[in-house]
Amino acid sequence: MEDYNKIIESLNVKLVKGKHIRILQSATVSNHYDTDNYVFLLHDGAISFGKEETTLEKGDILFVPSGKLTRIAFGLQPTKVIDNEEYITHRERYFEVVNDVEAVGRLENSFSYIGFEAKVFDSISFFNSLDIPPFVISGQHGLARMIRDVIVENINDTAGKNRVLRNKTEQVAIEIIRYILRENMFVEQLATNSTYFKDPRLIDIFNYIREQLGGDLSNKTLANVANVSEDYVGQYFKMLTGINPQDYIEYQRMEHAVMLLRTSKKSIREIGSEVGYKDTAYFCRRFKMMFGIPAGKMRRRDTMMSA
Repeated sequence: MEDYNKIIESLNVKLVKGKHIRILQSATVSNHYDTDNYVFLLHDGAISFGKEETTLEKGDILFVPSGKLTRIAFGLQPTKVIDNEEYITHRERYFEVVNDVEAVGRLENSFSYIGFEAKVFDSISFFNSLDIPPFVISGQHGLARMIRDVIVENINDTAGKNRVLRNKTEQVAIEIIRYILRENMFVEQLATNSTYFKDPRLIDIFNYIREQLGGDLSNKTLANVANVSEDYVGQYFKMLTGINPQDYIEYQRMEHAVMLLRTSKKSIREIGSEVGYKDTAYFCRRFKMMFGIPAGKMRRRDTMMSA
């Protein structure tokens, strides 16, 4: 438990979005994917997920770790099957954002959701690194109340809003970790994939990647950072994380690109260059391959979601 206390102490949690939603038209997103962690709290109606179509009950919470591709159905059957691009580009066809505090949790066919980052040492996407699948959290009224509190605070425009949101979102993330540990979930994954948080050489590599996303991140460079041989660094990285370093680097570059699309007015060319892609066309191909939509539509999605 002491190890997890240390991890939680180093955890940086940031709310990216939080909304109360009324379902206008039932839809199944065949390949839901995002770089943020998501929690969906079902108030009324239906949500199911995965190939087995696991169904949530009223008050249940679906947690989807960042970077996990999954099938999510919103609304009662039958539902229209759409891909992630349709879901993002034409979200208003299926969902209505409700900005009435009094309506949160009280509408028919409605749910609330939070998207958040959770990074260890400001470098490692915590839940993604554990390689755990989406799962349902049931009977956790306290956590459900925390999620509603985030939504209400996000709707209101009051003094100290950002500080309160940061604290409340951090509580949500910690409660999810506590639930996993309390229920003894994913024991093997946690035992295997949390060990590298204790390896200082690997932390040095993570920090270097974060600081040099637009620069040279070849295995030779990473080997110098970790003070190991170039031939060994790839094996060393994969042994501790389960993925090879270049795949991890691409994920971090794309995650940063999404952040720039959300928070800046830089062109696609500028963003691609900033995250290490000299060829804009190649950057756009890789972006669409990873997220299922073009970079420009990702920007359009976040403009719509902030409305």
